[in-house]
Amino acid sequence: MRLLERMRKEWFMIGIVLAIAGAKLEPSIGVNGGPLKPEITVSYIAVATIFFNSGLSLKTEELTSALVHIKLHLFIQIFTLAFFPATIWLFLQLLSITPINEWLLKGLQTVGCMPPPVSSAVILTKAVGGNEGIVVTPLLLLLFIVRRYIKDWLERKKPPFGAVSSCVLLTIIYTTFCDTFSNPNIDLDKFSLLLVLFIIFSIQLSFMLLTFLFSTRNNSGFTPADTVAIIFCSTHKSLTLGIPMLKIVFAGHEHLSLISVPLLIYHPVQILLGSVLVPTIKSWMVSRQKGVKLTRPTV
Repeated sequence: MRLLERMRKEWFMIGIVLAIAGAKLEPSIGVNGGPLKPEITVSYIAVATIFFNSGLSLKTEELTSALVHIKLHLFIQIFTLAFFPATIWLFLQLLSITPINEWLLKGLQTVGCMPPPVSSAVILTKAVGGNEGIVVTPLLLLLFIVRRYIKDWLERKKPPFGAVSSCVLLTIIYTTFCDTFSNPNIDLDKFSLLLVLFIIFSIQLSFMLLTFLFSTRNNSGFTPADTVAIIFCSTHKSLTLGIPMLKIVFAGHEHLSLISVPLLIYHPVQILLGSVLVPTIKSWMVSRQKGVKLTRPTV
């Protein structure tokens, strides 16, 4: 019974494994020109559905609250979209002399350029009790406006935005790997895969520590709740938005699936690492907040 509950909770991770396995067993179904017609259903319909669905799932009432935290917003955006990719690029210059598969390294670079996710960052930040109102993706602001006009309907019906996006995403992953397994010239060695897994784990842990140290300096101006938002939002990368973006940018590229592998690894690692650290970070935040209250002068 406990196993079934766990499987229900982790159905998306299981779905990724099954999608890749299905692509390995019968790649002809999801290749370009195949029965699924991914050149139409994925490139246009699925990708558009992902972005539209992501925008509608965000609450417009949280937008004002998020925009008030200008300093926090700037820090997360600069770290995520400037410092993160620049640091990864410098690191990859060193890794380029190693025997790691070059397309996996290119995939690591694309991971660095990805925007932060909405779902996992909010879930982990909220689990700790941090400032989740800051999680806003600028490209989705237009859909915030659309959502505002159909807010009542959305609140009444409560559409399963997360499940819809996840199912569409699994379709994209499946067709991407169908292209890979149908190409006999592509070979992925296990040594490179293990090294990339270790590198991704190390990158996430190092960046989480770096953001924690920076945001907890005496003159940083960030509250403990802000620090929690910074730790998760600055270091996490969006699989939901990332895979469709890769599908657009590298459309027709024979090594698209290899480039996608680091992002597919990064997602479960950030969930696992974040979940493990939630109790520790929550304990730290509560103790810091109590310390702040005790040091406040009484009138």
